[in-house]
Amino acid sequence: MAEQYDAVIVGGGIAGSGLGTVLARAGKSVLTLEKTLAFEDIVRGEWIAPWGVVEAMRTGLYDVLRGANDYHIPRHIEYGDGLDPATGESRALLLALLPGVAGPLSVGHPQACQALFDAATAAGVSARRGVSGIVVESGPAPRVRYTMDGATREAQARLIVGADGRGSVVRRQAGIALHQEKTHHYFAGMLVEGADGWPIDVETMGTEGDVQFFVFPQAPGRLRLYLSFALEQKSRFAGHDKEQRFLDSFRLSTVPNSEAIAGARIAGPCHAVPNQSSWTDSPTAPGIVLLGDAAGYNDPITGQGLAVTLRDVRIVSELLLGAAEWNPELFAPYAEERRERMRRLRMAAAMDSIVHAEFGPEATARKMRVITQAAGDPAIGMARVSAMVGPELLPAEAFSDDALEAVRNA
Repeated sequence: MAEQYDAVIVGGGIAGSGLGTVLARAGKSVLTLEKTLAFEDIVRGEWIAPWGVVEAMRTGLYDVLRGANDYHIPRHIEYGDGLDPATGESRALLLALLPGVAGPLSVGHPQACQALFDAATAAGVSARRGVSGIVVESGPAPRVRYTMDGATREAQARLIVGADGRGSVVRRQAGIALHQEKTHHYFAGMLVEGADGWPIDVETMGTEGDVQFFVFPQAPGRLRLYLSFALEQKSRFAGHDKEQRFLDSFRLSTVPNSEAIAGARIAGPCHAVPNQSSWTDSPTAPGIVLLGDAAGYNDPITGQGLAVTLRDVRIVSELLLGAAEWNPELFAPYAEERRERMRRLRMAAAMDSIVHAEFGPEATARKMRVITQAAGDPAIGMARVSAMVGPELLPAEAFSDDALEAVRNA
């Protein structure tokens, strides 16, 4: 016989365990199905923008995430080709941009997933790991079949939640189409330790030569590093020595003290993913709703993934806990808000890509023109601010085709 729950959540990571925790704390019965036996370093999702921290606070998940790593990055400095390091340091951006938020929260992805998974079980969620063979049936009485410990089981619920990532099984089986931009860059990352000479209070981003670089401190000496590079260099960080070659790429002449990074210890895998955005027209089907990457994801160049996910958790949980009936119409506000949110974030990512992820002398000259013109006209590239404060705090015209052209033609 099928087990009965209010919600069955497929995926026990940040989206799934986050929503499960909120629902279970409110007295709902929840089953979470997670395919992995341990959360591993997937080389992304370790920087929570200030607006995402606000979402975590509103759902009651902030303290859980802080338990994984209680560190907010206070300052951002841009280095790179065409920029004087001393000038960049004098113009450091203080990242306490939203009330009550000390800056982006820097936290390891496996640790954050495990902290939320543990919080979900503590709240009463029935959490099962090592699950495979998931088959979802949508409709007014949705159900899911799955295999665990060699046995096939079945659960019925008022709602099935797909929180199972970019390759979502729930999304495919529900027939929800995923739209994708054309890939325009690759994005690689790696964790290092022993970078004791790097200031823990500074994150940096910039462009040098044929790479865009990112440095995000998590603790003294521990940094999450990323590089964005051109499509034709797809195999740049392939092969048995890719980690060391990735680390060697951080000997950057435009970044003071970059040798402290390049001389650090490799502390995790090096993995590259395509830079692109994706979205769904609506993240819902009868008896089903999608969260996080399963519902479409933003280009990683602006680091919005965790903030997007935490807002999904907040909006969907508020809708569920505020309604007696969980019918498909309930999620119309979520679908509408997410559609516009993701459109705006795609536009912001496109602008940032033009400014920071195109390489060579002409690209550097354009970057400098954008910086100069933006100082006199805040409308130039204003959408890029949304990466910190959230897309809804800026006017709609900041995300228009005209705004994108203004950046492109600077």
